[in-house]
Amino acid sequence: MDPATVIGLLLAFGSLIVMVLLEGGSLTSLLLPAPMILVFGATLAIGLAGNTLKDVVQAFKAVPGMFMGKTAKPQDSIDQMVRFAEKARSEGLLSLEEEAAGVNDPFLARALQNIADGTDAEDLRMQMEDEIDTKARSDHSASKFFASLGGYAPTVGIVGTVVSLTHVLENLSEPEQLGHMIAAAFVATLWGLLSANFIWLPFSSRMARLSELDIERRTLLMEGMLAVQAGAQPLLLAERLRSMVPEHQLKSPGSGRKAAAGNAETMDTAA
Repeated sequence: MDPATVIGLLLAFGSLIVMVLLEGGSLTSLLLPAPMILVFGATLAIGLAGNTLKDVVQAFKAVPGMFMGKTAKPQDSIDQMVRFAEKARSEGLLSLEEEAAGVNDPFLARALQNIADGTDAEDLRMQMEDEIDTKARSDHSASKFFASLGGYAPTVGIVGTVVSLTHVLENLSEPEQLGHMIAAAFVATLWGLLSANFIWLPFSSRMARLSELDIERRTLLMEGMLAVQAGAQPLLLAERLRSMVPEHQLKSPGSGRKAAAGNAETMDTAA
């Protein structure tokens, strides 16, 4: 689990709470039910109106994965591809069928099975690219939904403030209540801006980033599997895959090269 989202949200709301307390304000003055119901309820309703029901359900299903989802280490995928390349060169492509049964990733398992079944390289590439594209479109739909909520929320907050100020103008005969009523009116705008920038837009950005990382991982696996099918030499395969990954996403520099070199030497000795 990558705790970045949880830490970020806690720091954001914590900063707000500290500011209110330092200003001598009261948190209860911000937790008014009426504007919160309008902002959150109307924002979600408008988001639903602008999407299909299936899109909305799928977007909220993606929320737990946004918090709990793991970011795979590219070096682990590279090491896995090197191991498959070694086995394919020493035991043949058919031996990869055994690996397919023990892989938890359906995307990778299908690729291994197709290679073992003798699928043409071009057909395999097309199939894997289609799967990657479908995954990217599905992820984009969820991210887009929360981005739309982030766009609607501030406007809904302004609507709530206008409604409240209208009520204020209807009660000008009670000047002793005007200060409290005007302050309460702006709470709707506050929650509109707050929910957009503290909740919906961070959700959208997090989902988009996790999707990018997963697409990069799948692309790395695709190139690795196609190379394994073509009989690539493990050391060269490791170098090629490492060149596709930003350095900061890899383990300690050179670790993959050393591992691949050691594996290649072992194979040469066995040969």
